[in-house]
Amino acid sequence: MSKTVVWPKVILFGDSITQFSFQANGWGAEIANKLARKCDVVNRGLSGYNSRWAKIVLPRLITSQNPADSNIAAVTVFFGANDCALEDKNPQQHVPLQEYSENLKEISRLLASAGVSEDKVIFVTPPPLHEPSWEKECILKGCPLNRHNSVAGQYAQACVQAAGQCGTEVLDLWTLMQKDGQDYTIYLSDGLHLSEKGNQFVAQHLWGLLERRVADLPFILPYWGDVDAKSPESSLLCYN
Repeated sequence: MSKTVVWPKVILFGDSITQFSFQANGWGAEIANKLARKCDVVNRGLSGYNSRWAKIVLPRLITSQNPADSNIAAVTVFFGANDCALEDKNPQQHVPLQEYSENLKEISRLLASAGVSEDKVIFVTPPPLHEPSWEKECILKGCPLNRHNSVAGQYAQACVQAAGQCGTEVLDLWTLMQKDGQDYTIYLSDGLHLSEKGNQFVAQHLWGLLERRVADLPFILPYWGDVDAKSPESSLLCYN
């Protein structure tokens, strides 16, 4: 009797930086390409969302009651770029710093309750913000500059601290992209979202954290050269 082929999953949970990561040359697409035939990479990016809304919808996205969620290899949690919006300029998306930290911890707890242990979770901090470029985007939308890089840094630090308290891995983009005084603007397309180089940067550094979590996953279904041409069923229907 043939067995159902179970594809493990890597779930990318975040805001627009995650939602758009499956576009051409996006970091999510790069991760998915690396994991072809090993697991499904699922995009659960929600443009404009903050951590407050994320913790509310998470139980609807990942639950122990869903058999499809029984084999999750890793989950990335990538929020903060909207949370750090200035309260007086963008109250709808703004989340206070302490609440942001608590929301990340709650997301970790919700994942654990769904069967995703801490060692499978990777927090990702917001990237740095280039204020002159983002201000131009804000003006085009008829609003004043609503984010500051220094504030994004505070949220990045809170994310790192929350990861330490939760026992999860963390990718600190805010720090890495500005390390040694490098020109971080090359990583941003509009001052906030990622450029092609920024997507490459995220893919490279995230893969460094993901690789050991998926290293032992087998190649699903046999390589074509290993299929018995005279009796393909013997190769394809009995393969674990």
